[in-house]
Amino acid sequence: MSAPPTGPDLRPAALDDAALDAIHRLEQRLGTPVVAYEAASPYADLSEEQLAEIQRTEADLGVRLLAFRQV
Repeated sequence: MSAPPTGPDLRPAALDDAALDAIHRLEQRLGTPVVAYEAASPYADLSEEQLAEIQRTEADLGVRLLAFRQV
């Protein structure tokens, strides 16, 4: 059994012409190719109240908790 993913799922970014131009200018300045990715986080979007509840539980248990989006 493998562990669940803990990082973002990276996929190529959809860029408009202005963003592509900005990336090309950055490549020129850096002298190296640059690739733009959009990160789709596997983590749940939590309200402030939900986040506070997770933080209280972390403090009570002495652990770190991660809440994942339901698929």
